[in-house]
This record gives sequence, structure tokens and C-alpha cells, in this order.
Amino acid sequence: MTSSMRVEILGSGGATPAPRPGCHCQVCVDARVLGGKHARTGPSTFVHGPNIVFDTPEDARLQLDRAGIDEIAACFYSHWHPDHTMGRRVWETRNADFRTWPPEARRQPVTDVHLPQQVAEDMRTYLGAWDHLAFMESRGWIRVHVVPDGEAVRVGRVEVRPFRVAEDYVYAFELSGDGLRLLVAPDELNGWSPPEAVRGCDLAVLPMGICEHHPLTGERRIHPEHPILRLEATFAETLELVDALAAERVVLTHIEEIDGLTVDDLAVLEERLRGEGRPVTFAWDGLQVDIRAEPRRIQ
Repeated sequence: MTSSMRVEILGSGGATPAPRPGCHCQVCVDARVLGGKHARTGPSTFVHGPNIVFDTPEDARLQLDRAGIDEIAACFYSHWHPDHTMGRRVWETRNADFRTWPPEARRQPVTDVHLPQQVAEDMRTYLGAWDHLAFMESRGWIRVHVVPDGEAVRVGRVEVRPFRVAEDYVYAFELSGDGLRLLVAPDELNGWSPPEAVRGCDLAVLPMGICEHHPLTGERRIHPEHPILRLEATFAETLELVDALAAERVVLTHIEEIDGLTVDDLAVLEERLRGEGRPVTFAWDGLQVDIRAEPRRIQ
């Protein structure tokens, strides 16, 4: 029997999705006029099979509905930043039953929400996130679980292991089961060196990183003294991670509108990277990637 998982990029944008209100750059014009692959919503990934969603940006409700996703076994949050968490009200809009009476007759779904240790601590501090989650838990729409560092969570046949990256308030996730290994690293990979345990995985989902230079022309896009270059991984640094990971396939997402890369630009860049032996796909909203573990032959 061949085991498989399907990974779907619900939202391929970053902190600046496309179109951006009030912006008339080519990326935003294409997003408004052409839609489809040209338009990007906030960062979120769904793994079919175990039915796990990673992060809920502002667009989470629309993303899940657009993808036709009915069953959600669990949600994991990678960090507290608003572009990854501010759509958390999706658990109310999805799970709440405001009509049935008496209350004991309700059969509303309940979603398990997993917060790695530092994410739980940060959510107590920022954006009122913890209070909001506690409110939804009190109404029976979610169950909140804090995952201590070093522990893993089993969802169906898959084990999910959160671990801190170099920016230690942010977590990446290793999923393993049925002979498959998947890495989902939603954001903030500045200064990170992948541990041996996650190298050689079947698929890695990574943020693209910001473009200090235009990746096709070499033109400088960010002033060399801009503080963002100390805080964020660049696209060049992401490619170093791609090489170090040596994954069978790589999906680059969290693509920022401010980098000014059109869909056509990314297609040219993707072809160039593949010609260099890098198995990279630039994500779009709705991209689906199947990974399979072929059965071993019995000698």
C-alpha cells in the first residue's frame, strides 16, 4: 500500500498580500485584474490526510471555504504575529451553533488548537490572543493545548513535532508518519541552520525570504543599511537553506507583494533554480502537492 499526504497552500502571501489596498504597482494591478495565481492571501498551509491547518491569517475563513475543506482535526500556530493569527475568529464562524436550543442538543464541531510553549506565552502578551482563544474555548468551539518544548502531538497517523528555529519565539513543524516526512516552517528563518533530523525530508514548505536584490536582474531593492536585513532572512539565505535541507521537493511561500515579483518573474526564476538542481516551486493560493511513500519490496 502506498501512503500519501497532500499539502495545500491556502495562502501564499506574507505580511503584505496582493493586492494591497491603495497600491497600483504591477503586482497589485495583476492581482486585481487577473486574479487566480496573481492574487495572494495571508500565510497558511493545510495538510490533507491528518487534516491539519498551520496558522490562520485574516483571510482564513475565505481560504478554508475556497478550498472546500470540511474536516479539520487540528490547528497549530507557529508564532503570534498578526499575519499568522488574526483570522482565529474562523473557529467561531466555523464551529459555533447560534440557533439550536436547548444547548445540550447542539452538535457543533470542536477544533483542537495547539500552541507550542513560547507561542502560548506570547499570546498571553500580544494582541489579546490568549483572551480570545480562552473565550472561544469557554463557548465550546475549540480546545486549547499548550505543547511543551520537546514534545510531539499525534494527529491521526501523523506525529507533529514543533521545534524552535533561530528566532526562538517562532516554531517550525516536522510531520512524520507512514514513511513520510514533511517540514512546515511558516516564517522567520533568519539565522536558522536546519538540524540533521529534518534534512532529506520528502517536502519542505519554507518562506521565500525578502529580496535584498531582484533575483533576476540583480538590482538592489533594499538599502544595505535598512534594519530589516538584520531581522529577516533574504531570498539568497533561503536558497542556502534549500541546499542544506536537501529535501526531495521545496515549496517557497510567504511571497511578499513589496518585493515586486510578478507571476511571470517567478516562473522564470523557478525554471532557473530547477536548472541549477534545486527542486523549488513558488507557491500560489490553492497550490497542491502530493507526497507519497512507495511500498518497500519484500526480498
